[in-house]
Amino acid sequence: MVEEDKFNVFDEDLEEDELQKESSVSIGTAVYWFKALVSEMHWSFVFGVVIVYGISQGLGGALNRVATEYYMKDVQKVQPSEAQVYSGITSIPWMVKPIWGLFTDLVPVLGYHRRPYFVFAGLLGVISLLSLALHQKLHLLLAILLLTAGSAGVAIADVTIDACVAQNSSIHPTLAADLQSLCALSSSIGALLGFSISGILVHLIGSKGVYGLLAIPAGLVFLVGMILNEPHMPDFNYRQVNEKFVGAGKAMWTTLKSPNVWRPCLYMYLSLALCLDINEGLFYWYTDSKNGPKFSQENVGFIFSIGSVGSLFGALLYQYVLKDHQFRDLLFWTQMIYSLSGMLDFLLVLRLNLKIGMPDYFFIVIDESVHQLINRLKWMPLLVLSSKLCPRGIEGTFFALLMSIDNVGLLSASWGGGFLLHILKVTRTKFSNLWLAILIRNFLRLTPLCMLFLVPRGDPNSSILLTELPRSDVDNETCEEADNIELVSLVNGINIDNQKEAF
Repeated sequence: MVEEDKFNVFDEDLEEDELQKESSVSIGTAVYWFKALVSEMHWSFVFGVVIVYGISQGLGGALNRVATEYYMKDVQKVQPSEAQVYSGITSIPWMVKPIWGLFTDLVPVLGYHRRPYFVFAGLLGVISLLSLALHQKLHLLLAILLLTAGSAGVAIADVTIDACVAQNSSIHPTLAADLQSLCALSSSIGALLGFSISGILVHLIGSKGVYGLLAIPAGLVFLVGMILNEPHMPDFNYRQVNEKFVGAGKAMWTTLKSPNVWRPCLYMYLSLALCLDINEGLFYWYTDSKNGPKFSQENVGFIFSIGSVGSLFGALLYQYVLKDHQFRDLLFWTQMIYSLSGMLDFLLVLRLNLKIGMPDYFFIVIDESVHQLINRLKWMPLLVLSSKLCPRGIEGTFFALLMSIDNVGLLSASWGGGFLLHILKVTRTKFSNLWLAILIRNFLRLTPLCMLFLVPRGDPNSSILLTELPRSDVDNETCEEADNIELVSLVNGINIDNQKEAF
């Protein structure tokens, strides 16, 4: 018996050693992957991605979401359908991203294309968020205006770093998926941290106090603008700005006319617009309904944080398992599962989870985790596809245009969801028809499957859109050679006439 025990202990030690080795290999692989990206790109680019996606959008976005939910419900005391509309209004700066993209691509400030826009975005965020935090009894209209200004700061920083991501994706097409994975991982990890502490912070210092803390991520965006390594171009002819705007507009229109571009753009918009957003109605039900779970602020934060683990796992799953799959096949399965996962909300609202002995907290954690995981898997191939549709020279502008199309889709979904809640008379105190809203939403999530023919079956690791830039249309004052580009300013005065089909 003693010898058997010794062998058992020995086997357990071997298993523990193997697990430790596997975890060490996984960590080592992640570190090696990160170092490889830093060596291929400039470190300031990677730093900018981590700050903008991880700190500003991930952590800051998580804190802002929970704080705004409670700010609208408890401070401004609006109805869920109204809160749904107001959330759409504050997202309008994300719909005009091509404007920010045109400026960052074509209008340098003090000889720099990127740095001044990071600085401006950081200052705008700091001023608007501190104003929200410090003013007492702020009028609803002014509060929405300040929230929109803060959203604009995040959007400007986002479009600026997106330009860098799109540019590096076109220079290194084999790393396009890896760059999107870096963005997604940074955002997911930041969201995980942000949601973990959001409920506690709202409980301790209130939603307005959280707005004050959100000035810190905005300040870090300002720091990115101060330390970013970018070539200086002092001799810029501002008299040619109008011509450059017209040229960029023609280039975008020429690109959009290509069936290889407008077809996936149409799918991206419809796939988002048809997935109605009724999150405000669900949030009010979670916290205020007499028949609901009545979650506290701390519980809401922890639920969202565990949900962000699903988003993080989705990013890892895409990076290590799914990134080489064809766009259309991956979107088909993710959209199908996305619709089916919505039935978890249906079961929760009808309280069927209690009939099978599953507590609300445990059930909603599973619901949120699955939702975030599938949403991340659905979103990642669209981002990779968008980065590959950007022509050389206007990467920032065109990627911003594609993202604005997506954000118009999200706005349509938000306002459509608010209209649905209003029609079904879902209010702060009445939730009897919330189950019907969920059922309609789940059915509409299936409709994008009928439009998958718009999406190419292209290989995610190859270039999709190829462009030829006429030499005569490019100013003599260009940047360094393409092989040495690291966040380089975009060349001036580009007209793109020839689009080569690559599907």
